[in-house]
Amino acid sequence: FGDTLHRQLTQLTEANDRRIGEVRATLEQRLKEIETNNAAKLEEMRRTVDEKLHATLEQRLGESFKLVSDRLEQVHRGLGEMQTLAAGVGDLKKVLTNVKTRGTWGEVQLEALLEQMLTPDQYAKNVATVPKSSERVEFAIRLPGRDAGARDAAPVWLPIDAKFPREDYERLIDAQERADAVAVEDAARALEARVRLEARTIAEKYVAPPHTTDFALLFLPTEGLYAEILRRPGLTDLLQRDYRVTVAGPTTLTALLNSLQMGFRTLAIEKRSSEVWQVLGAVKTEFGKFGDVLARTKSQLETVTRSIEAAEQRTRVMNRKLKQVEAL
Repeated sequence: FGDTLHRQLTQLTEANDRRIGEVRATLEQRLKEIETNNAAKLEEMRRTVDEKLHATLEQRLGESFKLVSDRLEQVHRGLGEMQTLAAGVGDLKKVLTNVKTRGTWGEVQLEALLEQMLTPDQYAKNVATVPKSSERVEFAIRLPGRDAGARDAAPVWLPIDAKFPREDYERLIDAQERADAVAVEDAARALEARVRLEARTIAEKYVAPPHTTDFALLFLPTEGLYAEILRRPGLTDLLQRDYRVTVAGPTTLTALLNSLQMGFRTLAIEKRSSEVWQVLGAVKTEFGKFGDVLARTKSQLETVTRSIEAAEQRTRVMNRKLKQVEAL
């Protein structure tokens, strides 16, 4: 019995060893296959990730380079605009520095206002307001004279001259920015003296009643400069009293020109009043004719109304006859 049991155990052990060997071989084979498959999958994943990263990196780099290129282009364009602006500022500085050109700038602004507010026949440029004088004012407004109704009536000129004392005004602005009260007062006095000199020159050269009005206009092309002149106590009154010159800025001159334009329109209406009365007479005549036409139309409408009423009466009679026929 012991030998039999030993043999059975031996056989069972050998069978288990074989089974374990087979299982080990199978596991090793499966593990190799899994390892191979995993390696292939990992390689495929690596290639996919590399491709994605490469494409994304190229896209991001391309976008970044494009953005940088656009920004550089904008910077280059901005530098070009700044250079153009610098050149324009330089030109403006030259304009404001040169006395003749500054005068031309004020003259251009004055001409623009006149063109906007008046008609070409209401003002003139480079006018000799004083007879037998070589002095010519920049602009003059043509006002009607005493014999305004005559064809050859001479106009009365209102002289307008533009001035821009840039240096004195800039010194005043600079002193105000530095809050230097003494320098501000000195610059303001210098500006006042310059304006008084210009006003006296205008009065001596261009004001000559009855060929002109008994005053002239001194046009200041900036509101800031005009405000500084108004700020000086009694300066405008002095200019009007002693030199018969009225100072005007862009806004003030626009209001004055608007008032003159309204006056011109009133004069035009007065000159053509006879034509207006003729037109009104013609309108009155036509209105009388229109009343006659309305009367005739009313008569015709009354006739038509009577005809319609007669037709309605005949219709009612016929309806009664038809009802009698139906009753039969």
